[in-house]
Order: sequence, then C-alpha cells, then structure tokens
Amino acid sequence: MQVVILKMMMSLDSPPSCLGDVTIGKDTSVWYGATVRGDVQKITIGDNCSIGDRSVLHVVKIQGDFPIIIGNGVTVGPGAIIHGATLENNVMVGAGAQVLDGSVVEKGAIIEPGSVVTPGTRVKRNTLWAGSPAKMLRDLGKEELKASIQTTEDNIGLAYIHAEECAKPQNQLHDEELQHEDDEVRDPEYVFQQRKPGEKVDDNDVLGIGSPGIIFDNALSAPEKWAEAQNKVMREHDEKQKENKEKKENA
Repeated sequence: MQVVILKMMMSLDSPPSCLGDVTIGKDTSVWYGATVRGDVQKITIGDNCSIGDRSVLHVVKIQGDFPIIIGNGVTVGPGAIIHGATLENNVMVGAGAQVLDGSVVEKGAIIEPGSVVTPGTRVKRNTLWAGSPAKMLRDLGKEELKASIQTTEDNIGLAYIHAEECAKPQNQLHDEELQHEDDEVRDPEYVFQQRKPGEKVDDNDVLGIGSPGIIFDNALSAPEKWAEAQNKVMREHDEKQKENKEKKENA
C-alpha cells in the first residue's frame, strides 16, 4: 500500500477514513465520516475536489478490476457512493447518488441526487443525468456549468475554514467558547468590559477587567475620576440617543 498524500482532511467527532493506495491532490477536502478505501485497487483524486460527508469511495477487484480515478474540481455530495468508477474534471455527483463499477462520467456532467449510474455506463460530457437507473435528461447550459464550478470554489473556501478550526488546540477552543459566551451575556453598560485586541491597557489593570477599587470611587473619595466617568457616561448616552433618532428618521 502506498503512502496516503493528504492536503486537507477534516477531523472532529467523525473523522474521515482514508486507507490503502490513495493519492489526494492539492486543496482537496475529505469531509466528516467519509470513507476512501483503496485496499484492492488504487484511488486517485485530483486537485480542488470535495468528497462529501459520509460518502464512500471503494474500488473493485473481485467482480472486475476497476480503480477510482477522479479528476480536478470534482464534487462528490454527502452520502454518495463511487464504486470503481471514473469521474473526469468538474463533475458533480449529487447527495446519495451512486456511480457504479466501470462507469465513466465525462467532464462537466452532473448526476442528480439519489440517482444510480449502473455498471459500465458512460455519461456524456456537460449533460444532466437522473433516475434509477440514471438516464440523460438534457445538455447543461452555460450558467449551470458556471454554477457547478462556483460550487467547487465555495467548497474549497469552506474547507479551509473547517481545517483551521480543526487545527486549533483544545485550550484555544475552550477559551474562544468562554469568550463567545461572555460576549453574549455581558451587558454593554456594565462598567467592566473585556479588553479588545490591541486595546491600550491601564497600568493598574488586572486581568483585563479594570483597576481594583474603581467601583468604589465616588464624588467624595475621587472627585476627578468620578466626574470623568460621569461625563463619559453622559457622552455615550447622548451619542446613543442621537444614533437612535437618526435611525428612526431614516427608517
């Protein structure tokens, strides 16, 4: 078995399973719960592909001898099954569809969700197929082909977001969760606010939540600080009132 070359793989509670003679291209994502199994034949997946959640890619050796060859910019939808088939560039296989032994889906073709492409079928380029067994419905228009390519690009961007999140250590995820919860429940009028990134810190600041004792400052113990704080509150109140008034006038 060859070494698996992985450029981007998701990994959380349901990581993908990728084993055997498998090669995966640049910017290709294998999503949660997917199985890519090249045990008795090889699987080659090109660049910029998306292998959807819970999809299954498996080769054929017992009843025939078929590898899986997937070109560039291919989208395999969630729950789809690719079994010993070839998908050329920019093919889209819908959710839950099956492309079976020895089938070839030519460039730009789309297989509708839930369809079954029976063994040995050749799907013509830039056509739409649907049904069980799948049959050609019509040729695809230019806008449909553009939309298919756009879906591929969108999946790449989404995959990078997921990959970035999956790469974070547990303590960072925990801190971000606490920060999100704090942002949700902390009243913006509350005197102690979390420090924003890059915000200047007072010399007396403790843990980013202010100076000890400031809550006890009043007109007698610290008149200057008290007056400054009151003026700040009044300015913010006036600005908020003005903003609300402008919103009502423009509504």
